[in-house]
Amino acid sequence: MTRISSPRYPRQILATAGLRPTRQRLALARLLFGNGGDRHVTAEQLHHEAQQSGVPLSMATVYNTLHQFVAADLLRAVVVDPARSYFDTNTTEHGHFFREGTGELHDIDVVVANLPDPPEGARIARVDVVVRLTDD
Repeated sequence: MTRISSPRYPRQILATAGLRPTRQRLALARLLFGNGGDRHVTAEQLHHEAQQSGVPLSMATVYNTLHQFVAADLLRAVVVDPARSYFDTNTTEHGHFFREGTGELHDIDVVVANLPDPPEGARIARVDVVVRLTDD
């Protein structure tokens, strides 16, 4: 997997991933990768950012584009519960702290040891670790 670690032009990001640079993809790539930092966003947050930036996109377009970015390894989907997913610009292997009270998601380094062997005919594609935090 590639990691977007420095700000690059959105066209280059999309071209590297083999995605056609549509207006919608370019606008969302600018919002996601424009500052070069790691981000965790929900589709709703990104939709709001797009609206605030003067980019009129439907929620369906935001969802579709985020899932295209995940399929192209530009983003990683982090499911914290069945009704909420975050999209992470850091695609390297890592885990997350999820603060249930605020909905904040933070990267953590995790080493997972002693995984069981997968069933015959299957392989482990990825291990997702989400450590849930509550406030005292």
